[in-house]
Amino acid sequence: MIPLRPEGLGVADVDFAKAGGLVPGVVQHARTGQVLMVGFLDEGALAATLETGLATFWSRSRGTSWTKGETSGNVLRVEAVEVDCDRDTLLLHALPAGPTCHTGDDTCFGPDALAPEPTPTDGSARTGRGVGADTPTGRHGQHFLPELDAVVASRRAELPEGSYTTRLFTDGVRRIAQKVGEEGVETALAAVAQDDDALLGESADLVYHLLVLLRARGLGLEDVERVLRQRHG
Repeated sequence: MIPLRPEGLGVADVDFAKAGGLVPGVVQHARTGQVLMVGFLDEGALAATLETGLATFWSRSRGTSWTKGETSGNVLRVEAVEVDCDRDTLLLHALPAGPTCHTGDDTCFGPDALAPEPTPTDGSARTGRGVGADTPTGRHGQHFLPELDAVVASRRAELPEGSYTTRLFTDGVRRIAQKVGEEGVETALAAVAQDDDALLGESADLVYHLLVLLRARGLGLEDVERVLRQRHG
């Protein structure tokens, strides 16, 4: 194991040329040995990881580097890095500051990795993965909304391909605001003309798109909570 220190592993010790400038990085829990996730690193991402001690990767969809948890706060604090015998795969020993997976699981290889994706009531899944594909499972009960907000923040930072949330962010604030308006109208109509299930479904879509709009403006659920506390504290 090579610790994070100047005399340890360096960028030059890794063969980035073999796979076109990227190497896979397996992140393992530094205490339990559990595999948490797999990402890709280029020379810059590895240099940043070694310099800051925070797991940093290269996003193939965005074409830029990103630090795990830079928005959600669920960073991976890297204690050591190893390179394999072929010098083209990295093993990062890290301590997670929170759930590693966007589903809310501790690991991206958890039980929800292959869970079926629920379909949003607004039909978003017809042309993409849908709202449900981007949301946690809600196993944590009353903490679900902060988890969902963290997922949206992660999508904003990483913009993974095939994600409905990514498509919203790519379309821009005006389009997201339009969706919030549409969902607001549909929620109001459901309240006066449909049953409770329809109202709840439309309300869920409204809350989700509102979280996306907030993140598109650089805000989040905690900012709304702060305003509410100020008003009712």
